[in-house]
Amino acid sequence: MKDQIAANAGKFLDPLVTAKGEARATVALTGIRTLWVNTGTLCNIACSHCYIESSPTNDALVYLTADEAAAALDDLLAKGHPVEEVGFTGGEPFLNPAFPSIIEDVLRRGLRVLILTNAMRPMMRPRCRAALERLHHAYPGQMVLRVSLDHYRAPAHDAERGDGAFEESLTGMRWLRDLGVEMAVAGRGFTHETEAEMRAGYAALFADEAFLIDAGNPGALVLFPEMDLGAEVPEITTACWGILGKEPSGVMCSSSRMLVKRRGEAPSFAACTLLPYDPQFDMGTQAPEIGQAVALNHPHCAKFCVLGGASCAG
Repeated sequence: MKDQIAANAGKFLDPLVTAKGEARATVALTGIRTLWVNTGTLCNIACSHCYIESSPTNDALVYLTADEAAAALDDLLAKGHPVEEVGFTGGEPFLNPAFPSIIEDVLRRGLRVLILTNAMRPMMRPRCRAALERLHHAYPGQMVLRVSLDHYRAPAHDAERGDGAFEESLTGMRWLRDLGVEMAVAGRGFTHETEAEMRAGYAALFADEAFLIDAGNPGALVLFPEMDLGAEVPEITTACWGILGKEPSGVMCSSSRMLVKRRGEAPSFAACTLLPYDPQFDMGTQAPEIGQAVALNHPHCAKFCVLGGASCAG
């Protein structure tokens, strides 16, 4: 945090104007197509650069219950949001005891499910494997598991996630492959390789493992920009849309929100999956209204979404 403040001193202070006095860019909610659900920040591992500070001890975002998740989805649909997909993230979602029930409720509604997982021991517990197998057969083609595989080689991945993490994730992926569950992969851009080199490396791994994942498809292999909090980041103004040739509707917060449950509070909606702790991105406990605007008042807004072109959705 200190590095971020030093690098961007005087910036990102006013939601209306930038440090130079220019009108800050905002993004209006066109309707929630992807509802993200944070099942809780507890995780079986502690990564070196976790976007959301998940770990075996961080329960700042506590476990959501099946009833809470269902009530939030009911609220969104009642307000006319065109929900197509529910994405689950954590922490590690498979640690939440209610997770199988939460997934089943979404699938029963005919919605797509995207699960972000490390495919390690929590997913491979007998109870979770049995639930995945049952749901895969009951709702074919509705569920995708996106596995966090930071690099296509073990040393770089394990440097982030711990010794043996790469092989453990591959073990989980092999089980998903044999079950026939659709998989995607999320990688990280921290090795100074070009995107083409990264995709070629993953393609070789997928071929070796007979994983049916198209490394050339940005939706199947998502390569996230690295979040260097010590780097200076430009503020996004209303003029930037024209300069960059981008539209606000192309930014993730125009079509998604994340349901979170902060310790001691009722479940609420956060504007961004990366910023669940920042109060200025807390959109309240009720389903957001279509047209609700979010000010791009954080370095992540520029680095990750507008300039990085990243999206957590598929």
